Amino acid sequence: MKDLRIVFMGTPDFATTTLKHLQDNNYNIVGVITAPDRPAGRGQKLKASSVKEYAISVGIPILQPTNLKNEDFLEELKTLDADIQIIVAFRMLPKQVWSMPKLGTFNLHASLLPQYRGAAPINWAIINGETQTGNTTFFIDEKIDTGAIILQEELSISENESAGKLHDRLMYSGAKLVATTLDLISSGKCTTTAQPDFEPKTAYKLNKENTKIDWEATGETIHNLIRGLSPYPSAWCYLQNETKELSIKIHKATFIKTEPTTKKIGTIFIEDKQIKVIVSNGIIKIDNLQLPGKKAMDANALLNGFRFESAAYFY
Repeated sequence: MKDLRIVFMGTPDFATTTLKHLQDNNYNIVGVITAPDRPAGRGQKLKASSVKEYAISVGIPILQPTNLKNEDFLEELKTLDADIQIIVAFRMLPKQVWSMPKLGTFNLHASLLPQYRGAAPINWAIINGETQTGNTTFFIDEKIDTGAIILQEELSISENESAGKLHDRLMYSGAKLVATTLDLISSGKCTTTAQPDFEPKTAYKLNKENTKIDWEATGETIHNLIRGLSPYPSAWCYLQNETKELSIKIHKATFIKTEPTTKKIGTIFIEDKQIKVIVSNGIIKIDNLQLPGKKAMDANALLNGFRFESAAYFY
């Protein structure tokens, strides 16, 4: 059952966990495709992807194409003679690549497709206040995240869960789902379901605009944005502190619902060594934040060396 020749494609830790799970359980990984080494850190030295580092450690052959349509790469891929290809957190593949193995190419996506197709499904599920998400394995076709579904597994999202914690839970459950998917395919028992035809929510790429906090929004919306972007790339906003304007990141916060207020939205006040912010339907208590050029700090520690002026506010 585990004699299938598998080519694995992925780059970050999320993918490495699946690759390691397959390797530890004696699946036949004949090659790994991952991103080229990238400059990183202050010295901008080239750094290998997480998947590459693991593949090297266990002796799996590696390809790092810059162009997935390059003829030399396609020839090298053919020589691996894969029965099936698995994609976890990689990039969009040309048809020459995904159609190459006789059993096809399947992908692990961290949402319950068709909901949250796109680049940041874990973040957007939390930002939008969902209470359920999960993983999906599906066969790749010409479009992004639209192929026939093989398996899905639901996970609940707790009220205060961050994107980082949900990422890790989906990462480990997803690794097991990929193995189960492989077992179904290799045993000839795999059946698929076409994705429902309706307009799903989209997991847009995160950028400067859609990660900025709108303090005019409800406390629930602000809280969901902060936890949905924690720890990375982080929700941000401007702090007006007398004459100084600072761009800050907020990594963790708590929403306290109260009666609607007539006070200025975004006003900051310090109470019991806690940083609190007025919002339309309550208070956002800032638990962890980051000033420009500084490390993230708990609010109590920040207040030991930073002064919010009496008229300070976020916007």
